[in-house]
Formats: sequence, C-alpha cells, structure tokens
Amino acid sequence: MYIDLDDLKALQQLDSAGALRDTVDYSRQFAEGWELAQEWPQNLPAGEIRKIIILATGGGSAASVSLLQSYLFDELRVPMVLNQGYTIPAWVDASTLAVVVSHSGNTEEILSAYTMAVNAGAQIAVITAGGQLQALAGEKGHTCLLVPGGMMPRIALGYIFLPLLGLLQRLGLVPDKTAEVKETIALLKDLAGCYGPEVPAKDNLAKTMAMEMDGYIPVIYGSLPLTDAIAWRWKNQMGENSKLIAMFNAIPSLHHDEVVGWDAPSAYLKHFYFTFLRDAEDSEKIRRRMATSQEILRRRAAGVREVSSHGHSRLARLFSLVYLGDFITLYLALARGVDPTPVEVIDLFKRKMAAGE
Repeated sequence: MYIDLDDLKALQQLDSAGALRDTVDYSRQFAEGWELAQEWPQNLPAGEIRKIIILATGGGSAASVSLLQSYLFDELRVPMVLNQGYTIPAWVDASTLAVVVSHSGNTEEILSAYTMAVNAGAQIAVITAGGQLQALAGEKGHTCLLVPGGMMPRIALGYIFLPLLGLLQRLGLVPDKTAEVKETIALLKDLAGCYGPEVPAKDNLAKTMAMEMDGYIPVIYGSLPLTDAIAWRWKNQMGENSKLIAMFNAIPSLHHDEVVGWDAPSAYLKHFYFTFLRDAEDSEKIRRRMATSQEILRRRAAGVREVSSHGHSRLARLFSLVYLGDFITLYLALARGVDPTPVEVIDLFKRKMAAGE
C-alpha cells in the first residue's frame, strides 16, 4: 500500500502516535530541553574530572552523546566516551564523571553499567524520565535530572542532548552555549515550515528524498569529525522509523576500505541510494573527496544526492541535518503505508530475552 505524502488525512490516520507532529514540534521541545538544562540539582559532582563516560544506548540517548562528541570535538578538553554495553572500561575511577542516561529508566545494559560505575567510585549524574534508574539514583543520593516521558526516545533528542550539554556547561567544562541553542531553536522552527507534512512534495526536500530513496538501500556518508554522528543518526532512524536496513560511513576513513565495494557488479550497486552530508566547516580536502566520490558513484548507483547544513553556529548546522533526516525517515515509512512508531522486532526480541531468562 502506497500513501500520497501530500494526503494529510491519510498521514494522520497512519501515524498512530503522532511522530510527525512531535517532529514538527522540535523547536518547542528543544526550548523546554534547554530550560531543563538550567535546572540541574545543586548536588552536582564536585571532584576533579579528568575523563567522562556516558552510559547510554538507543536512538535517543546514544545518538545524543554521539552528536555531542562531534559538536564538542575540538573544544572539550577532557576525553568523553560513549559506553553502550553492560560493562565499563577499567579506567573508570574517582576522577571519572559517569553520566547515566536512559529515557525509560529501565534499559538493562545501562542499569548494569551504572552499578559497575558506582562500584568503581565514579562521580555520578543521571538523566531519565523515571523507571528503575530514577529509583536507584534516589536510593544512592546521586544527582538526577528528570525529563519528560511519554514519547519514543528517538524523538526526545531535545530532552536528552540539551541537558547533557547543560551539565557540561554547569560543570565549567564548556562555555555558555545559550546563543547557539537559541539559534538552533529558531532554525528548527523555520525548517519545520520547509519539511512539515503541510508542505507539498514538490517544495519539500524531505518528501522528495524519501520518494527518491524508496525501493533502494540507503547509504549515508558524513565526514570526520563533524557529520559522522549525523550519518549514524540517519542510519539508525532508517531502522526505527522507516523499518529499513541502511548503512553509514564517514569520509575520509571510508576511502581506505569501503570504497573498494563500489567496484561491485552494476546489478548490485543499482540497489543503493547514496546521500552525502555537507557542512560549511568541511575542509577543502574533505570537499574534494566528497565531490570525487559522487562523480564515481553517479555512474554506478541508483541515486546520489548531496545535502548541505543550514545555520551559522555549528550547533544549528548539526541539527539542521539531523532534522532533515528525521523527516525523511518518517516519510519513507508513511509512503509505504507503514506506521513509523511501533518497533515490533525490538519488542519481540525483548520478549524472547525475557522468556529465556
């Protein structure tokens, strides 16, 4: 079943949890997220911080950390690592800030790693909407910032990314980011008027790209160190929202291995649609690599498109590309008559894991 992306009634009926509505509303969510970021409790970690480990996984939490790493790549002067598994590295100790992030508060990997971080003597701060994590933080007396629940974590970026950024700012690890956040909020509001469902496909880049990608395997290429996290976000959103397997990589690293796969038979390459993410801070070498890659792929792949970020600050530009990807992945599902919100395979996996235990 295929849906006309300009049929607003059909889109609304299919989108059971209002994922499109919540995405259009990002500017409000980000404004609220920044207000929350100013409300960290007073009992913040007070010891010397030599390294940061953020315990987070999934489409909202891990994505927020990865985006934060790209955003602060050349600014944050202490190492910051994303940790998604059940365990933690041996270097976690009393000089480590461990930020524990689970939107639901019940993510088993994060709860396990949290216990290990406590046992290692790390300084702890918690971000959650409730669940077991809130209860444990209360029992242990750890700093805990409660954020709104009631939505899929992958659509709650503003309630996760901005409190993380606010925590680093409160601890004096980064300067005041208010101006960049305000620009980002204003830009998201403007872009909602470009990518939202009311904008017809002929004038809507997100709808146009979704229709171009339909029927192909999406491949998203960012560049190091700024847009690789965005490419990963797009790939993950293709899975959760679009119910499609997608691939991602980053320039220049892909030119040392994956590029050889472009020599695959034509019948194989014609199944792939490539998107290149462009940013104003890309170096001349990155731009040349990107242009050369597109030149080679246009003769081989089903489709090749380059999209550029918008905005002045790095933060605004970063989220301009995230926002486009979020809309594309929603439209990719809806165009095929698929509700983007349910994640039936994840639910099935959890049930089987629970039954096995």
